[in-house]
Amino acid sequence: MEINIQNSFNKLLNYIESENFKGYDPYDTLNSWVPFHWLGKWGPILATQFQKRNPINIRPLLGIKKDYNPKAMGLFLQAYSLLYAKTNKNEYLEKADYFFNWLKNNHYEGYSGYCWGYNFSWANSVKVIPKYYPSIVVTSFIIKGVYEYYLVTKNEESLNIIKSTSDYILNNLPVTENEYGICFSYTDIIKDTCFNASLLGAEVLAINFAITGKKAFLQKAIKAVDFVLAYQEEDGRWNYSIDLNSDEEDKQVDFHQGFVLESIRNILTLTKYTNSKYTNAILKGADFYYKEQTVDGKRLKYRWPKVYPIDIHNQAQAIITFVKLSPIEKKYLVYSRDILIWTIDEMQNKKKGSFYYRKHKYLINKIPFIRWGQAWMLIAIASFLDKNKS
Repeated sequence: MEINIQNSFNKLLNYIESENFKGYDPYDTLNSWVPFHWLGKWGPILATQFQKRNPINIRPLLGIKKDYNPKAMGLFLQAYSLLYAKTNKNEYLEKADYFFNWLKNNHYEGYSGYCWGYNFSWANSVKVIPKYYPSIVVTSFIIKGVYEYYLVTKNEESLNIIKSTSDYILNNLPVTENEYGICFSYTDIIKDTCFNASLLGAEVLAINFAITGKKAFLQKAIKAVDFVLAYQEEDGRWNYSIDLNSDEEDKQVDFHQGFVLESIRNILTLTKYTNSKYTNAILKGADFYYKEQTVDGKRLKYRWPKVYPIDIHNQAQAIITFVKLSPIEKKYLVYSRDILIWTIDEMQNKKKGSFYYRKHKYLINKIPFIRWGQAWMLIAIASFLDKNKS
């Protein structure tokens, strides 16, 4: 029986609205009342990693509450702005207004411009990011939503926020520069070189160029693309990051491959910058993404070459990426449809409409995380339906 994609989308939308746009997150463990930091440096890290993998949702026992996630709110703003542009229904515009105002009133203060972070603290072996502390990733995804909102409303406040965020990126974040180009750091806490994060910041600059026409934004954005292109592997993949002191790369290959491809495509589209080397890099990267990172062209490997678990964020980003790349080659829209159909069939709760977190070989983690699963799948399906209007 053919799956009705529009019906799947409607169910997901109803679920998200029934939850009032709040939910849990795979990384929200440190919102607990439990003092994990008493266990030393590794206490918060191990607690977060355990909870991220735990198929039994014990968050209520740990005092963790459903909450608004700033990145999810940015994704919702993007989705509802797209829905309003497509349907002209006031109900979508009213929701978009709500998300925009929430984001405007809940940004992080003390920087050169508007910026945002997650609604929880998170830690890894090299840094601890406090609750709401701004990052280039959260900020950039929010601005992508604000830009879609600006396109349909011409709201002056949204325009000012977009311009303001470029100041945060250019004035507050450490920048690495070498013979290839530049790389923006993830946060101002530590100077690092994470490929997808830097490109997300470059997207914000490309948006500012599209709005203002200032060549300085174009030059910075293209330099960031050139930096990342220099580190594309021969087979087309990108690793996650590089330590330029040791030349060691973090060889994590997953949905970030999709982020990189989407960002490059978006930057070129926004700036109308053309060069065959960028198109060739996209085609090479997309070929690896599809042939090496999927199983049967439908399931995304967790982290190449490891297959399990099948992760909803991986699925959603592949759908989004191939939709974005479809103007280059029509086959990419077919790829996105195959992945979407499988995801709906295997990972959507048919009664509630929410999407499961992870599908393991012998069990399914059904926790419906609001950002990681629901917000990303809302963007994924909305993007597909918009591109596949026929």
